[in-house]
Amino acid sequence: MQCDAKKFAQMYEEIYKDLYRFALCRMKNVQDAEDAVSESVLAAYENIRKLQKETAFKSWMFTILANICRRKLKESGERQKKEANEAEGLGELPTKTPDYGIAVDVRKAFFVLTQEEQEIIALSVFGGYNSKEIGSALNLNANTVRSKRSRALEKMEFVLA
Repeated sequence: MQCDAKKFAQMYEEIYKDLYRFALCRMKNVQDAEDAVSESVLAAYENIRKLQKETAFKSWMFTILANICRRKLKESGERQKKEANEAEGLGELPTKTPDYGIAVDVRKAFFVLTQEEQEIIALSVFGGYNSKEIGSALNLNANTVRSKRSRALEKMEFVLA
C-alpha cells in the first residue's frame, strides 16, 4: 500500500488508545506498554508497503503489537528468572512496582488466564475484533476463538466471584 507519513499518522490516531490499552493489559506496566506501542508503530511505518488494504490497518497493527508484546514478555520472563537466580545467591528478593492503573481484582482475574486467552480477551475487548478477525490474527478457527473466549471469561468470572 502506498502511504505517506500524514496518512499513516491519521490511521494511527484512530486506534492509538486501543493499542495502548491492549499493550498495558499485556505488559502489566505503563513504561513497557509505551515501549511496545512505540516499537509497533515504528515497525508498521517501516513496513507499511507490505499492507495490501487500508481497511486491514487496525488488524495489522494489533497483530504487530501482539507479537511484540509476546516477545517482550518472553524476554522479560527470562531476565526475571536470571535476576531471581542471582538474587537468590545474594539473599535478596527482587522488588516489583505496583501498577495502579487497572482495578486489582480484574487484573488478578485477567492474569489467571493463559497468554493465548489474554490475547483473545484483549483483542476482543480493547480491539473490538470479532471471532473471525481474532482467529485470522492468531491463526485460529473462529469457532475455536469463541470457545476459548467463553472459557476465559468463565475463568475470570470464577476468580471475581
